[in-house]
Amino acid sequence: MAKASSRGMLVWLGLAAAIVLLDQATKALIVALFRHGEVLPVTSFFNLVRVHNPGAAFSFLAGAGGWQRWLFLGVGLAAIAFILWLLRAHHQQRLFAFSLACLLGGALGNVIDRALHGYVVDMFDFHHRWLAPLFAGGHYPAFNVADVAITTGAIGLIVDELRRVRRSR
Repeated sequence: MAKASSRGMLVWLGLAAAIVLLDQATKALIVALFRHGEVLPVTSFFNLVRVHNPGAAFSFLAGAGGWQRWLFLGVGLAAIAFILWLLRAHHQQRLFAFSLACLLGGALGNVIDRALHGYVVDMFDFHHRWLAPLFAGGHYPAFNVADVAITTGAIGLIVDELRRVRRSR
């Protein structure tokens, strides 16, 4: 029983590790090929860019003067510890564990950036004129693979909870 339990946990840790590797590889590629602020149009609605975000989501506290690096690093490390604790306790619940693994991989990817650089490297820039009322110039804030994983994990947690509530009725 312990072997099956360990193996189940390893699957989710492996997924998180794959997310971290993909995230860090794409960031390394962008850093190697792009200058800070450089934009490469790919389609009429998508660019590859190199943006440094010292803040959190949507550049929250980006201009705070540097102290936010340590705050977000600490929050990220605390979140990682909590996610690991939850994953250990619930690794047999597939959607919940999948969602936690996505959150873990994304959090680790961005924590690595903060620890090494003091900012997170973002590279995906979606834009369209219908976004203009919400975002400057119609550009959704740039993001990265870790952010995609975090969003996927958050959506998965919501779906898992909705399914759990529905089953309890």
